[in-house]
Order: sequence, then structure tokens, then C-alpha cells
Amino acid sequence: MRDKRQIIFLVDDNMTNLTAGKAILKDYYNIFPVPSGRRLFDILEKVSPDLILLDIEMPEMNGYEAIKRLKTKQKTADIPVIFLTARIDPGSELEGLSLGAIDYIHKPFSPPLFLKRIQNHLLTRRQQIILKSYNENLQQMVQKRTRQVVELQNAVLSTVTEIVEFRDDVTGGHIERTQGYLKLLVDKLLGEKIYWEEVSSWNLEFLIPSAQLHDVGKIAISDAILNKPGKLSPEEFAVMKKHAAIGEAVIESIMKKTPENDFLHHARIFAGTHHEKWDGSGYPRGLKKTAIPLQGRLMAVADVYDALITPRPYKQPFSAEEAERIILEGREKHFDPVLVDLFLETAPLFARIAEHCNNAAPQYEGLKETA
Repeated sequence: MRDKRQIIFLVDDNMTNLTAGKAILKDYYNIFPVPSGRRLFDILEKVSPDLILLDIEMPEMNGYEAIKRLKTKQKTADIPVIFLTARIDPGSELEGLSLGAIDYIHKPFSPPLFLKRIQNHLLTRRQQIILKSYNENLQQMVQKRTRQVVELQNAVLSTVTEIVEFRDDVTGGHIERTQGYLKLLVDKLLGEKIYWEEVSSWNLEFLIPSAQLHDVGKIAISDAILNKPGKLSPEEFAVMKKHAAIGEAVIESIMKKTPENDFLHHARIFAGTHHEKWDGSGYPRGLKKTAIPLQGRLMAVADVYDALITPRPYKQPFSAEEAERIILEGREKHFDPVLVDLFLETAPLFARIAEHCNNAAPQYEGLKETA
């Protein structure tokens, strides 16, 4: 089966040139004789050619003006253009090539040479189209594979999280809410270009889902402590505090076993630093201020807010207004002051997320403090 014949526009105001050019090419291509530059754009509204042969010396709109207009339109910018002209000075040829022409054929031309040069250019054009199609298909395959990997990673994250929550008697509302809070804060940081150098480098497709693992270390805490219906003793709380370091170590161990571990990078930081405090009184390392990774500072706000608005066995939930007040009181003590200010700006949205995700569990999170 023969390939579909390629289309060539032959643009020239001289009828003799149009007739001669068509005679040379008609046995090989579908030729559209076009008598002017203006007429060219009328025809382009209906037909897209594989090549335009464009005369330079034409009234109303010359070849240079025509190619400039072609290159400004998305629909026509990639159509290859060959200038046909009687000009032989290098300056004219350089100008035409600079405007985007792929070749410059001088008139009068030898029919065999004229045909061969056009064949070569159209062969190159066809190969470029095939390569572009191949690259687009390859890119789609890569994107599909990437989506599958991300979906698998998120499935692993969700499964591990569910195991931890099952032991901690949590339904999953905490995870959903804290992810929503985090996204609000990160979007605010991006929108106002705060901590821009760091935040703009994050892959949010990995960042938000990885927050699910911030309490993965609880998997190593005994049920007697994890599900104690009341405040923990100092000794029990000392054990509970180990979950941050344990979670970080668990994730690091997984990262060492696979080179595809970008999605765990943020998870490790969330797990190991979400209980650090701005004034250095947190755990496990007692980090202060910006020595605490930004992920940990963000999670601290989201985590504590969710603990405040959720019921526990020994306390009723605080109202959204009371939670805001407590977060504000922790400014420059527990929390990064910049993030507290952003939180206060978005507090109504925090409350809306908490109301929407109304399947909160009766107890959760590692905030079982001593009296």
C-alpha cells in the first residue's frame, strides 16, 4: 500500500513559475499552487501542508513577511519553509535562514536538483514526525509507569499507616486531616514565596502522602502504653517519646534497601522531627528554630491542632477558636512563628477540614502527656 502523498504549497505571484514548479512535482506530491502571500493564509485555515515553497519577491506580502507571520502562529510555526528566489547575494540568503527557512533555492533551478532537494527535506520532515510521535508515546509510557510507581508507593504508605492506626485505635481521620492541613500551609508558603528556596524544590506528589508515616514508630510501642485510657506516667511517656526516633530508623532502613526511595525522604523527616519544638524543648534531639527541618515544623502545627480539636478519653475536644488560641500561645515556643502567622491566616480552612473529615477517632497521636 502506497503512503499518503505529502502536500506542498507552492507560493509565487508568477503564473509561469507556478506552472513549472507544479509540473516537476505533481507526479510525487499533492501540489497546491498559491498566487500570493495573503492567499497562503486563507488556504492554511483549511489545509496543513508538509512543506511550503515560498517566493520572496511578491506584492502586498513578500516572502519574508509571510514567514514571520507563519512563525508567530502555533498551527503553522513548525511547517518547513524553503525560499525560492532569483536573489543570489549572501545577505538575502542569511536573512531568510535567520527567519526560520530550512533552505534557499535559487531560480532558475535544475528540475532534477530541485526535486531531489525537496525529497531530501521531506524525508527529513517525515523522520522528524515519526521521531516526535515515538518520543510522545515514550513519554506517555514513562508517565504511566511513574503514576503506577507513585500509586504503589502510596498504597504501601497507606497500608503501613493503617497497621499503625489499628494498633493505636485510630480510624484514619487524623491522617486525612493532617494531610489537608499540611497542604494548606504548603500552598500558602508557595503562594507567598515564604521559605521559597526550600519549598519550591519539593515534589508535592511525594511530600503530602509521605506525611502518613509520621507516627510509624508507634508500631514498636507496646499496646499497654499506646492504648492506655489516660495520661501516661513519666516512665511511660519516656517510652512513648521513642516513637519518633524509631520511626526515623525504620524508614531509613527501608531507604537503604531500595534505590527508588525519593518518596521516603520526606517521610523520614516527618517521622523524626514532628515533635521537635522551636525553643529546643522537644524530642528526640532537642533541635531549635530552623535547625528543625521545615517538614517537621509544618507537621508540628498540623499535628497539635488536630490533637486539640479531637476528643480523647480524658478530655473533650477543644473548639476551633480555643485551638487557634493555644497554637498562638505556642508561637516562638513550640512553633515556628512564621508558620503560626500563616496558620492564623488559614485557620477557618483548618476548621473546615476538621468539620469535613468528621470521622475522627476517640484517641490518636503521640500526645499522651504526663499531668
